[in-house]
Amino acid sequence: MGKSTQPLLKRCKALGINPIVMGYGKVSKRNQKETRRKISEYGLQLKEKQKVKFIYGIMEKQFHRYYVMATKKHGVAGEMLLQLLESRIDNVIFRMGFSKTRDEARQMVSHGHILVNGKKVDIPSYLVKVGDVISIKEKSRTLSGIKLILAKNGDRAVPGWLEVDRDNFTGKVVALATKADIDYSVQENLIVEFYSR
Repeated sequence: MGKSTQPLLKRCKALGINPIVMGYGKVSKRNQKETRRKISEYGLQLKEKQKVKFIYGIMEKQFHRYYVMATKKHGVAGEMLLQLLESRIDNVIFRMGFSKTRDEARQMVSHGHILVNGKKVDIPSYLVKVGDVISIKEKSRTLSGIKLILAKNGDRAVPGWLEVDRDNFTGKVVALATKADIDYSVQENLIVEFYSR
């Protein structure tokens, strides 16, 4: 599996992403400066696709599969794509504040710490549905690392489509995410244009 070994902050800068969105905290002003170059229409489309792939930690084959799924749903393809990405269990764990980053959330899922409706889910790409109850496994709740993460993320804002009960290590999907719930700037129409060429 091909994974970029470029430093995260450098990758964020190249793709125009605020590292805070990724859960990496504050960065120096030096890393926030952008170099201005004229980019072709294709270049803009490619950059937007690469940016969203990087944010959710998804490889090309899987990302394209989400795009195909999005085009078959009722609604605007770009917005449906974002909704599918937000519905991934690793992203939901991150959004609930149960992990510092999506990478950490992916690891929690893979290691079997997460339950959906009382059943273990160990596939990070699992898509949640409205009404699903997500919780941290009883045995895992006593792990010092998980307790520390929850304490640090106590004041993190939770999107309106999720409900969280941190005292009981649980959360619920009360709606599906919409474009308004996305906390980073994205021109999803450019991604649709990229794949429609």
